[in-house]
Amino acid sequence: MVADVSFDPDMLGYYARGLEATRLGHGHGQLELIRTQEIVSRYLGAPPKVILDVGGGPGRYACWLAGQGYEVHLVDAVSLHVDQARGASAAQPGRPLADVRLGDARNLEWPDASIDVVLLLGPLYHLTERVERVAALREARRVLKRDGLLIAAAVSRFASLLDGLSDGLLGDPEYVRIVERDLIDGQHRNPTPHDYFTTAFFHRPDELSAEISEAGLAMEELAGVEGPAWILPDLDNRWLDPEQRDRLLWAARTVEHEPSLVGMSAHILAIARKTA
Repeated sequence: MVADVSFDPDMLGYYARGLEATRLGHGHGQLELIRTQEIVSRYLGAPPKVILDVGGGPGRYACWLAGQGYEVHLVDAVSLHVDQARGASAAQPGRPLADVRLGDARNLEWPDASIDVVLLLGPLYHLTERVERVAALREARRVLKRDGLLIAAAVSRFASLLDGLSDGLLGDPEYVRIVERDLIDGQHRNPTPHDYFTTAFFHRPDELSAEISEAGLAMEELAGVEGPAWILPDLDNRWLDPEQRDRLLWAARTVEHEPSLVGMSAHILAIARKTA
C-alpha cells in the first residue's frame, strides 16, 4: 500500500477537506460531470470490460460505471477519498466496485496487459513535473491490454484566468500573481489562505497530446469538456431550466474539437489507445 506521505502535502491537505465528494453536484461541476460522462460513453462499448479508475476520488465516475455493469477498480492517493469511494460502493450493493485501494498513478499494482480501460481523470493535474506525468501515462499503457483505451483529463492552462473573470477574483492581486504564473509555465501554486485550488499543473492542449504520445499511446481524440459556458456567472440558474441546460450542453459539444477553443474549457479530455 502506498502511503499518503509520498504525495504533495498541500494537495493532500486540500483534498482532506472533503470538498471533492460534492464538487460535481453544483456550479460548473455539473456541466463537467455530464460532459465527461458523454465523452467517456462514446468509447467504452458494452460490458463486460475491466476499468481501472486511477485517481478516482470519492468514486463518482467509478460507481456510475459499475452501475452499468463494468468491473471497476478504483485507486486514489488520498485516504479520505478511498474511504468515501468504499462508502459509495457499499451504497449500491447490487453493483459495487470490484476493488478500492490507496495507490500511486506512477506505480500501479496491476499486472501487464490486464485492463481494458484506464481512466486518469485527476492524476495529471497533480504531477507537476513532466517526467512524473509521462511516468503515470506509461504505467497506464503498461497495464492496458492491446487496443486498450486511455481516457485522461487535464486542467486547461487558462482555467484560473477564465475563472477569475467569471467570479471577480482578478481584483485580488494575490490571485492575479497565481494566474500570471499559470500562464507562463502551467505551474499553479496557491500560497494564500483562499480557496484558489492547490498545487497543480495546467496543460495547454498540445502539451497533453505530446505527453501521451511520448508515453507510447496513440491519440484518438482531444476534446474540450465544458466549452465556453462554464464561466457564465448565472450558470446555476440556467442549469435549473431544462431548455437552457440543453443549450449549454449543445454549445460545449459544438466546439469541443475546435483547436482554437479547446483550451477555453476548464478541462480537456484526451482519448488514446495502446496499439502495440
